Amino acid sequence: MIVIGGGPVGEVAAERAARGGLQVALVEHERFGGECSYWACIPSKALLRPGLLLAAAKRVPGVPVGDAVDPAKVFARRDWFTGKGDDTGQVKWAEGVGIVPIRGHGRITGEREVTVDGGDVLTARHAVIVATGSVPRTPRIPGLDTISPWGSREATSAEEVPRRLGVLGGGVVGVEMAQAYATLGAEVHLIISGERPLPRLPDFVGDAVIAGLREAGVTVHTGSGLESVSALDGGKELSLKGGGRLVVDELLVATGRRPATDGLGVEALGLEAGAALTTDDNGRVSAVDGDWLFAVGDVTGRAPLTHQGKYAARAAGDAVAAQAAGKPVDSAAWSAHSATADHHAIPQVVFTDPEVASVGLAGAEEGKPHRVVDIDIAVAGSSLHADGYAGKARIVVDTERGVLVGATFVGQDVAELLHAATIAIVGEVPLSRLWHAVPSFPTISEVWLRLLEAYGL
Repeated sequence: MIVIGGGPVGEVAAERAARGGLQVALVEHERFGGECSYWACIPSKALLRPGLLLAAAKRVPGVPVGDAVDPAKVFARRDWFTGKGDDTGQVKWAEGVGIVPIRGHGRITGEREVTVDGGDVLTARHAVIVATGSVPRTPRIPGLDTISPWGSREATSAEEVPRRLGVLGGGVVGVEMAQAYATLGAEVHLIISGERPLPRLPDFVGDAVIAGLREAGVTVHTGSGLESVSALDGGKELSLKGGGRLVVDELLVATGRRPATDGLGVEALGLEAGAALTTDDNGRVSAVDGDWLFAVGDVTGRAPLTHQGKYAARAAGDAVAAQAAGKPVDSAAWSAHSATADHHAIPQVVFTDPEVASVGLAGAEEGKPHRVVDIDIAVAGSSLHADGYAGKARIVVDTERGVLVGATFVGQDVAELLHAATIAIVGEVPLSRLWHAVPSFPTISEVWLRLLEAYGL
């Protein structure tokens, strides 16, 4: 088997297939370990954690704490986690589990055929799995190509804190990097098109996050955008939609990502470069005959999160190994070979202050027997956790089946509430049984009892 893309998702697919007895080549043109390890999940959370910890410490009287984080030490800790881009350890790991790592750009040049950098031709006896991830989506803004804007990579790998930082985009990257750089000491301007960030989540989430950003010192420009940008001596001038201008030292453009299928050779298969590779739940690319081309992770557009991509990679790697061994591939929902949770329970955490944690539906679906329950997170555990604790929780219940189909939390340290909700949704645990899962006192998890009480149990 050949895997194109040596990030976390590709590594997992390769490992599962190797564990199933296949010889696996893993082709990567940048760093083994991929985007998440060096430019996204890991470094961004390393930049965020000190500021979140400082804010939390300030909410508990009696804890000796300073007024600011030390940027040099924060950057040094981030560099420890990323190894400053040294992927030697990942290469050794791959070799240690029986994977053959090949450095170069892989392009599909035929059925089960991958050409690396126009030279070496690899042929897969069984399958090719594409795990090339995603790339930033760049908006068309006059002058943007003249100022060398930051993307997420530049934001997470910077060596210095800019004095003034503009951030365009109210999604996860935008709000997290606005939070991180504000706590690192930058003057941050967040520019968003709507009235609140994270628009796909309930309004109370966006309201809480925008309040938290402003408390951290971020200036939030709502209902706005960029008409144009231009270079100035000592800065970059941003012309805002609706009037107004800003001068910043760096501009982070965080306006979303798209599947990384450019240069992959998919056109030869009748597919569109730049478009997602649509798959079934086993990971097979639906538009290609022959059961030989699979795709997992961001490149599919299904659930663009590292943990969800690794989940799909486990299913696809095992499916290819079974297929190669002449065993049946189980396409049934919730089987070992099917990434069924992509349709029902995609968990995500936004590491702002307050944190946001969500899984499943964010609200009721029209025409469905759904009931939404919203409460404040106001229990003994939250009061002890931080003075002035403020948070909210929502559950979405399928009233016909009596099971949870969605949960959203916003508040300090709510990320650790999320897995319980994910288990309840995936396991379709009846609320009548969930009532008997007694939360420990005094913890924030007691909010589960309050939610079920509010529902009427």
